[in-house]
Amino acid sequence: MARIKIEKNSSRKEVIVSKAAALFREKGFKAASMRDLAESVGVEAASLYNHIKSKTELLHEICFGVANRFMHKMDEVESGSNSAIEKVEQLIRFHIDEMVNHYEEVYVSDREWKHLADPYLSNFQTQRRMYRKRFAAIIEDGIRNKEIKKIDAPTAVLILLHAIGGIESWHRSTQKINASNLTDNMITILVGGLELK
Repeated sequence: MARIKIEKNSSRKEVIVSKAAALFREKGFKAASMRDLAESVGVEAASLYNHIKSKTELLHEICFGVANRFMHKMDEVESGSNSAIEKVEQLIRFHIDEMVNHYEEVYVSDREWKHLADPYLSNFQTQRRMYRKRFAAIIEDGIRNKEIKKIDAPTAVLILLHAIGGIESWHRSTQKINASNLTDNMITILVGGLELK
């Protein structure tokens, strides 16, 4: 029987979750099967159940893994002493890095979360709302301190997140700038567009 190939410093479950994220992005959660996943991992489908309970558990792991990383970063940024515009830049850089380096997981958590079952679905929606509110509060603080232009903060957050979501097309591009240049360009456009000079 084939064994799951693991990279250094990763577990079999982490390998399965990573392969599941790639599969869910490619086929969508509904269309992807455990047989597809087993084939991708290189084992019999029955072997997967030694490490996971269900396909739904994998979606839960992916969505909350991403959400928890974002919440942890938000905690770190909020507790810092940087200016509001610097905090916005930190968050944008983090979002870009996640989209570049953890694309499958971020894509799935952003597109396939609706297939979560309650209470996880409600919990995930609450986390998303809270994250956006906290992001907007940083922008509002910057407006009060005359660092950021007078704009509607919740709308600004939606625009920023949708712009960063556009990195999806960068992944599909055959001729693309490197990730560092992509980040610098996006920071110039997104942070520069907010900053009151």
